[in-house]
Amino acid sequence: MSLIQHFDNMSSFLNDVHTLDKLKQVLDPDILEQAFKHAGVATVRKRRLPLEAIMWSVIGMSLFRNETVWDIANRLDISLPGKNKLVAPSALVQGRQRLGYESVQHTFQLLAHKTFSTQSFEQWCGLNLLAVDGVSFRTHDNQDNREAFGSDSNQHGEVSYPQVRMCSLMEVSSHLLLDSSFDSRRIGEMSLAQRLLPAVPDNSLTLFDRGYYSLGLLHQWQNQGDNTHWMLPARKDLQYQVEHSINDNDKIVILSTSPQARKKFESLPETMMARLTTYKVDGKSYRVLSSLIDPLRFPYEELTEVYTQRWEIELAFREIKQGLNHSKHTLRSKKPDMVRQELWGLLLAYNLIRIVMLDATKDEDILPTQLSFSQSMRQVIAFFMFTPIHSASKLPIHYDELLTTLRLFILPDRLPNRHYPRVIRKKPNKYPYKRKCQSVLN
Repeated sequence: MSLIQHFDNMSSFLNDVHTLDKLKQVLDPDILEQAFKHAGVATVRKRRLPLEAIMWSVIGMSLFRNETVWDIANRLDISLPGKNKLVAPSALVQGRQRLGYESVQHTFQLLAHKTFSTQSFEQWCGLNLLAVDGVSFRTHDNQDNREAFGSDSNQHGEVSYPQVRMCSLMEVSSHLLLDSSFDSRRIGEMSLAQRLLPAVPDNSLTLFDRGYYSLGLLHQWQNQGDNTHWMLPARKDLQYQVEHSINDNDKIVILSTSPQARKKFESLPETMMARLTTYKVDGKSYRVLSSLIDPLRFPYEELTEVYTQRWEIELAFREIKQGLNHSKHTLRSKKPDMVRQELWGLLLAYNLIRIVMLDATKDEDILPTQLSFSQSMRQVIAFFMFTPIHSASKLPIHYDELLTTLRLFILPDRLPNRHYPRVIRKKPNKYPYKRKCQSVLN
């Protein structure tokens, strides 16, 4: 959904508007209202800090990572007018508890769905390219978080901070997140990926990492909608029977499912048909397995290049963790429900920036991924903070200026054949080095 549409649909303007009204033009109030009703937190009571204001303070926690929630609320000026200009910190804590995390989650999902259904994206062979991968976030080390999320452990017990495991579904050409699922460290990524199935759009190809090889999951993905395809690297020990060969490097194969998998996935058949494609890059051989069994619609030459797009989701995770989260190792919230709320707010803030970048490249001969995310993020934050609001009729003009500015941040072309070999990290010495005596040095 284009953000500029909200400005065009404004039927009247006030001579003096509040900052919260400006922010409402960026995030559709109808989406917020639906999310509040879905979470069961909607109320008719008029509060100094309405739910819309608290929602923006949660989003602001990611946009202004180094500031306290109280400073964010007061800098954004999102509270309704009252006797005191500033709100009490305790009011924000109570407000976040009243808002919960389900309303933020539903806001993220509604906005992502509406944006994907109304925007046009780059396609490959008539399919939208998607990617799935996982990432972890560290929380504060306390008993509540350990019970809710767990952590890595060995024979000596838990040996690290509590961590949240997340799995996300992303549109490749724009880095727009379509959905995410996260849970405790004990839940595997394939289980989290199953929760993403309702968000898989028709006419799409999803690129998976090698670790997502599960015929039950892939069968569900392929049958989730109309033309919902998948692709992932083939395992070295892959067992298959050749149905027929398209050419020497391209085969249609039959995969046998195990009784354990059929017991877990009731609709899983005894065999599945897939396409095994082999190609070489710089003399090294690669194999990919996919559901694209039509060689006329999906030619061999096209298949050898598409899987490299999976790495785009790794760049998106870097933008979230290093850009928005400022490379902070630990999330700021201390209670499990507030951790979940903060994470959904982080994803929502990321998508809002990505939507503005989509608007900036609309009708232009550039992709959103060709713009610098860090520079665009700073400009969007500046728009929220410093755009004059004394005349609401000028908001569309300021927004157009923001889009024009973003189009200046085009990244240079990526270096071809960029390669960083894997190395084994040197194990740190548990004992400090003994310094040499000064007498020995002399």
